[in-house]
Amino acid sequence: MAITVLIVDDSKLARIVAGKAVGALEPGWERAEAGNAEEALARVGSGGIDVALLDYNMPGKDGLTLAAELRALHPTMPLAIITANVQDEIIARARAVNATFVAKPVTEEGLRGFVSGAALRLRAAAQ
Repeated sequence: MAITVLIVDDSKLARIVAGKAVGALEPGWERAEAGNAEEALARVGSGGIDVALLDYNMPGKDGLTLAAELRALHPTMPLAIITANVQDEIIARARAVNATFVAKPVTEEGLRGFVSGAALRLRAAAQ
């Protein structure tokens, strides 16, 4: 089963960096991108997205609002909120929507726990 991760960030460079980190950890995963919440919702709505990495600070809807909407649509989808805005409130809000908090800049090490946990959950769900 091919796994597709959606990387949502208004910065193209940030999407590239996150994509490279995911690719290093899970080389077989497909990567899709969106530049904002509306693009992300459209992409998820068209199907085939298994995991999502969501930037917190984006124009329009922020990543936590998007995470809550995705959680309502896909209750078991692994979600991570990615931001340089490391505040207890944001971490708590990420946990409230059952999303993992990952600090920017995104690195392989920073993503390792989330990606390995997501891979395990997706494999278990496929069996």
